[in-house]
Amino acid sequence: MKSILITGGAGFIGSNFVRYMLKKYADYRIIVLDALTYAGNRENLNDLEEDNRFLFIHGNIQDEKIVDNLMSNVDAVVNFAAETHVDRSIHKAGDFIDTDIRGTFVLLEAAKKYGVERFLHISTDEVYGSADGSRSFNEEAPLMPNSPYSSSKAGADLLVRSYNITYGVPTLITRSSNNYGPYQYPEKLIPLFVTNAIDDKPLPLYGDGKNVRDWIYVEDNCAGVDTVLHNGEIGQIYNIGGGNERENIFITETILNLLHKPQSLIQPVKDRPGHDRRYSIETKKIEGLGWKPQVNLEEGLQKTVEWYRNNETWWRKIKEKQDEYKRFYKTQYEKR
Repeated sequence: MKSILITGGAGFIGSNFVRYMLKKYADYRIIVLDALTYAGNRENLNDLEEDNRFLFIHGNIQDEKIVDNLMSNVDAVVNFAAETHVDRSIHKAGDFIDTDIRGTFVLLEAAKKYGVERFLHISTDEVYGSADGSRSFNEEAPLMPNSPYSSSKAGADLLVRSYNITYGVPTLITRSSNNYGPYQYPEKLIPLFVTNAIDDKPLPLYGDGKNVRDWIYVEDNCAGVDTVLHNGEIGQIYNIGGGNERENIFITETILNLLHKPQSLIQPVKDRPGHDRRYSIETKKIEGLGWKPQVNLEEGLQKTVEWYRNNETWWRKIKEKQDEYKRFYKTQYEKR
């Protein structure tokens, strides 16, 4: 394959993947389609402006005309485009249904029409729901999503599967654990807590802080996605996990220690509705393709903290917009 359409390529994982692919494959052409909503940021791709192998298109995956035009000129598609923030899904679930399911449908229809070589859909371990006890989910586990976000992703996964079974579209799915690293939108736990700690602001920790997540450094996930794109078996699903299950309180305390900030900045807050207790996935299937994570949690957190320290201009502009959104939402809520 020579030409790849990457939807949602201006987002956190998407922009890291675009950069990864251009660095690894000198003869590949990358086309990014992104709607530039709150989590999509054109500045995430600024360093690629002069690369003639890279093309950015501002548009929505629900726009059939744009998608049809782009799909007719690519060999493969990697679909990162999605609404992904659980807290927002609790307040505005309709946006998640529109983008994550309707948008995926538009992409699949175009992929079917033009016969793309590979259609890789990016999903999440959250579609499995909360893992009880010590068990971990493999790719055959039933889908038990517990939030509007994870439900919308599960719906998209099933739609992708159906297009392979019914129409023969050459689909693949990856489900990764919690990503962290450069360019992550500062509503997520790690960048929110890092940036708050830099400013000596409270770190709002949900509940008792003992919710467990498996953390994977974003470049390791990019390598996994690349592995599945090129070597995965058509019609299959691959979990991509970091093997770093930690309680949120551990992550919080580690961030404060790395920044030499006091533990007193931790501020317990009321738990969010439907908050899954633990995510855990098996990765034997993708390891069979030769992939394994390379960055351990301690190294990854150190690199991430340093990136946010060195890129304050990037995240301060975003957090200012976040504050505007919160004020707007509070006003709208009070009007009801």
